[in-house]
Amino acid sequence: MNPRLAAPGFSPAANHPSLRVMRPALRLIATGVSTALLLAACNPMRVERPAPARYPAAPSRTEAPLVGALIDLPLGGDTRTAVLRESADLQQCMAQLTAARVTFRPVPDRTNSATCGLTASGVLGADMGTVARMAPGDVEMTCRTALALSIWRRQSLEPAAREILGSDVVQIDHMGAYACRAVNNGAGSTRVSAHSRAEALDFAGVRLRDGRRIAVTDGWSGDEAEARFLRRIRDDACRIFGTVLSPDYNAVHRDHLHLEATDTRFCR
Repeated sequence: MNPRLAAPGFSPAANHPSLRVMRPALRLIATGVSTALLLAACNPMRVERPAPARYPAAPSRTEAPLVGALIDLPLGGDTRTAVLRESADLQQCMAQLTAARVTFRPVPDRTNSATCGLTASGVLGADMGTVARMAPGDVEMTCRTALALSIWRRQSLEPAAREILGSDVVQIDHMGAYACRAVNNGAGSTRVSAHSRAEALDFAGVRLRDGRRIAVTDGWSGDEAEARFLRRIRDDACRIFGTVLSPDYNAVHRDHLHLEATDTRFCR
């Protein structure tokens, strides 16, 4: 037997004359490929492009917070004008409330008498953007009143309570909105009240997280924190509502603020 064939690791094919000729060329090609790969890895301008995703990524909830175009804006000199403009159309008004997560369920227009009825109205429910709840809840009023009230509570009532009283509002007490009656409950007047068209709400006070109750009837006078709070929110309401009446107006309003969302201009 040929001793070369008996040597361990010997392969006749590996020693074929044609392969002996090609080995230098193969080594040269391998060296070139290795060099190219090394240069590519060291090149700072080279940008790795990720493979395209099979499905588009779902948008993050934090990228597009749900806020209202008007309700979440700070009070300004044109707030009252903006309320009138944005509530001129029921659908537009409801869009403002919906964007700010204010619950408002529209009701059909109705006429209850020659002077009483509802137009562009609904039931104001919970404001999901705040902690405080109305008491009683589910109040029937015009959409314009609901819009003005929502701005007032977010931009005045609740911030003022935290700043002046040092506690959050958890409940807003009121005496209702819709009532078929004359001004001042008919006491010496035959003029129809804005309540007969659900265009006003009578605010009585608030309850705070720390347990305190701030009422217009008890806290209006003096220079205590309660009085400063009530007067602040009255002054702010005058920048949002058309007519605002307080205990400074007459004895009939000694226990509440009359907040009227109409195209009027009176504040006292």
